[in-house]
Amino acid sequence: MKLDDKSSGDVKIVLPEGRLDASSSDELKVKIDGLISEGCRKIVVNFEGVEYISSSGHRVMLASLKQLRKTGGDLKLASLKPYVRETFEIAGFTQLFEIYDGEDEAVAEFGK
Repeated sequence: MKLDDKSSGDVKIVLPEGRLDASSSDELKVKIDGLISEGCRKIVVNFEGVEYISSSGHRVMLASLKQLRKTGGDLKLASLKPYVRETFEIAGFTQLFEIYDGEDEAVAEFGK
């Protein structure tokens, strides 16, 4: 899995690419935990490049969401491909996460 990040104002955008499974989810957790440790409270994960997510990836997303909300922050998801969105729906996570069609839309919601 490839993992990048960028900023849009005070929002950090995490850009995973490839498969988010047991072998790669730890890398994403380390990345998000690092951002939170640096004081970032607004994070968007852009799933545009993610073809597959396993339960390990779901656990990382849920743990990150809980950690951010404890500190007054939030985590939003953007650009989920149909299969990835379906896994979030099946897991019941669409009621926990704010999911947007595009990255810009998710970033803009932090400004409201």
